[in-house]
Order: sequence, then structure tokens, then C-alpha cells
Amino acid sequence: MTAQDPHNQSEPVAADTTPVTDDRLQEEAATPHLMTDSATDSERRAGGGDRWSTALQSIVNGSVLVTVLAVVLALVACGILIAVTDENVRTAAGYFFARPTDTFQAIGSSVGGAYASLFQGSVVNFGASSFAQAIVPITRSLDYAVPLVAAGLGIAVSFRAGLFNIGGQGQILMGAAAAGWVGFSFDLPAVVHIPLTIIAGIVGGAVWGGIVGLLKARTGANEVVLTIMLNYVGLYLVSYMLRTPGLLQAEGSPNPISPAMKDSSVLPQLFGPRYGVDLGFVVAIIAVVVVWWLLNKSSLGFRFRTIGENPRAARVAGMSVPSLTIWVMLISGALVGIAGAYQVQGAVTSGFTSNIDAGIGFDAITVALLGRSKPWGVFWAAILFGVLKNGGYAMQAANGIPIDIVGVIQALIVLFIAAPPLVRAIFRIPQPGARRRTRTKQSKKAVAA
Repeated sequence: MTAQDPHNQSEPVAADTTPVTDDRLQEEAATPHLMTDSATDSERRAGGGDRWSTALQSIVNGSVLVTVLAVVLALVACGILIAVTDENVRTAAGYFFARPTDTFQAIGSSVGGAYASLFQGSVVNFGASSFAQAIVPITRSLDYAVPLVAAGLGIAVSFRAGLFNIGGQGQILMGAAAAGWVGFSFDLPAVVHIPLTIIAGIVGGAVWGGIVGLLKARTGANEVVLTIMLNYVGLYLVSYMLRTPGLLQAEGSPNPISPAMKDSSVLPQLFGPRYGVDLGFVVAIIAVVVVWWLLNKSSLGFRFRTIGENPRAARVAGMSVPSLTIWVMLISGALVGIAGAYQVQGAVTSGFTSNIDAGIGFDAITVALLGRSKPWGVFWAAILFGVLKNGGYAMQAANGIPIDIVGVIQALIVLFIAAPPLVRAIFRIPQPGARRRTRTKQSKKAVAA
């Protein structure tokens, strides 16, 4: 046996049994955690840091700035297109090296005049004789925006749940058909007839959207294919009903058109016939608030967002993805159906045809994308599109520029919205989190040193 060196004997270390007091907890909370905290976290815990710079950084790195810059890029690109196609600009460019200022003046006149006409025709007319007359254009733009708000909200709800509702056209047609039938078939007091007609439009859109949800939940069919195909089914079904006496066709009319809406079902003007704002604008705001509450405050909205982010995790958490899919498409179609009801109650009250959707079903997809599928974002995006659509007619009348340029602007907005890295690269905006990662690396180097 070998003798043990008493100096090498290890003695058990007594555990620290000192109770953790509130003072010790406060000391630990005040100490920067070198392994888990970034420099920003340490500054915030210590009460330091510039809050204004933090807020500015969050705005710059957020999606709002990228969205605004995407609209700016679209306007710049269309300005170049307007200048290139302008006859005066081409004439001045022929002698550019002799008098270059003529070319620049021609470009400024064509582009500036076009956008000035668009602004005055859709927002404020500075040449009007009175303030009441000057604000008429913005009220007309709001009138164009109302169905886009409702339809955009419906598309946004499906996007947040991970579903692509491309069937806005069919849902608007069915909502308009149901609302139109209730609107011209009954004689009721306005206080009953107006909401009943809106509810009919909601039911028509919900049924058409619910068919997609049911088929996807039960058979696993792709909702994109289903919604696109149902657009054609809805179009031809409404066309058939408009050609069939006793269904939607006006009595004694050989044309495929419905009877005029009863006066009791037409949405009343809020500020008189001069302005374009009617009760539909209030309905649109109510829809925005309801959808905001649904997506952000309700348990059902939380489930929608969960299946949109990770359906597998939703199943593990005990959520029924098939039933939620049906609910999503029902609610999405119901919101789009409001746009259909508005078309027959506010936009076209003298009788509608199969063109009553007016392309709103597809414009709503762009509105939902521009609004980042958020309720208030959809609201402002719809107003922007209403301004562009209303101002496009004024631009065409004053400058002879085809209204198709508005469609080009909308398409370019979608293009730039779909490519945020391109927008950030053009304006030299740092990627989100890039500065934070740099600070973290610097703090780690400082700790290692």
C-alpha cells in the first residue's frame, strides 16, 4: 500500500446554502450576461441607450420603409416610361447636345404635369374655387377604395393562415348576385333592407369561399387551383342567371342585366351627392377593426396565424387544421362578399352585369401584399390604389396619358414589394439585424480580450 500525501487529499467543498435574497437577485439582474446578452440588451437593462435612435432604427429596418420606397421606385420607373413615350421629350432629345436644357424641361413638364394631374384629380384640386370643391377628388378616391378594403381584408386573412385565396373574382360575383337579388326583390324599410342586403353579400361570398375550404380540408386539393377554377364557375353561373328570366334578369329586358336596386337598399351618401363617401366607407372601417381584433386579440385568430406559420406545430398543439382551414376560407370569402355587396349597393345601383367585379378580386391580392396582410396596412394600401385609379382618369383627360399606366404602377409596386433585398440595395439600407450582429461580435471580441 502506498502512503497518501496529506497535501494531495481533496476535501469536499461545502455548498453555498446562503438563501438568495432580493438584493442578490437585483445584483444578478444588473450584471450584464456575457454569454447571452448583446450590447443593446445590456444598455437597456442598465437604463442607457438612446430610445429615439432605437425607434428610428426599428422604422428603418422594418417593412414599412421598404413598402414606401417600393411605391417611390414604381412612380420613378413609370415617370421614366411617361418621359420616353412623350412626343415633346423625343423631339427635344433630337438636339440634346445643342440645347440639353430643352430636354430636361420637356421631361419635367411631361412627368410633373402627369403626376400633378393625378394628385389634383384624386386628392386635392388646388385650382378649385372653394375648399368644399377642392376636397371632392379625395372623396371619390375613397369611394374607389371601399371595395378594395373589404376584398383586401379577405385575401389578407387567408394569407395570414398560409392559404392563397385567388378566388376574389368568383366570391365578389356570388356576393353581388346574392346582395343584388335581396336588393331588388323586397320592399323593406331602409334600416332593415341595407343591412340585410350586406348580410346576403356576406353569405354569398362565404359560401363560395367555404366550398374551397371544405374541398381542401377533405381532399387535400390545392386552394390556388380551386379558387381559380371557381372564378370561372362563378362567372358563368352569374352570366346564366342574368340571362334567365325569373332569376336575376330584369323583367322584359333582352340584355343580361339585373333590375335596378330598390332605393331602400342603396347605401346613403354621408355628406351629400357632391361627395363620393357613402355608408360603405363606415362599413369598411368596421371591417378593418373587426379583422384586427380577430387576428390579434382572439384565440381563433391566434390559431389562424399558427397554422399559417407552422401547420405541423399546430397539429402537435391539438389544433384541428382541416376545420380551421374551412373557417379561414369562410371568413375570407365573407369579407370579399362585402365588396360584392358594395358593388351593387353603392357603385352600380341601376342594374349589374357579369362585369360587376371590375377586376377588384385580383386588385385585392395586390392590396393585401402591399399592406403586408395586416388590417390597417390593407386599409392604407386600398386608399393608395383608390387614389391611383381615380387620378388615372384625370391624368388621361388632362395629359392624354393612357390609364393603363396605373396598371403598370400597380404591377411595379408588387414587383418591388416581392423583392425587399433589391429595394434595400438600391437605397443602401442595411439588412434587418445586420447592425445588431456587428455589435454582438464586437462585444464578444471585447470579452475575449
